[in-house]
Amino acid sequence: MKFNMFAVAVVLASLAFSSPAASKDAPKSYKIVNEAVGVPVFPYDITDRPYTVLGEVKAGVRKATVFSAEASQAKIYRELWERAEKLGADAVIKASYGDSHVSAFSWGKTDATGIAVKFIDAPSTEPAVAPASAAK
Repeated sequence: MKFNMFAVAVVLASLAFSSPAASKDAPKSYKIVNEAVGVPVFPYDITDRPYTVLGEVKAGVRKATVFSAEASQAKIYRELWERAEKLGADAVIKASYGDSHVSAFSWGKTDATGIAVKFIDAPSTEPAVAPASAAK
């Protein structure tokens, strides 16, 4: 029994790349989003809804070469969000980052910090209604 190796390779490649690519391309929905960067990371505190603090998140964004461009705010905020998302956070507040500096392992590294928070669902303000059988 002979197999066409090209056909086998095409089938395996389509199986390997079809499912993960579809899930990565699907847009994620967040409770709130910083429109400038596309993820829920903010340089300020959120005061319009209650939240609990999950912890501090830190990220370091490195340049590939000495000639690479500095990391953008969007890239830095995405890195912070990846770490906060692993904690189960709904947003990152008080995000900040400094200037790029040379380290032992990169041509330039930008350190960033923020606070991962989880929003508290507000209790319902509607009055409780007694069942009809209890009213008799």
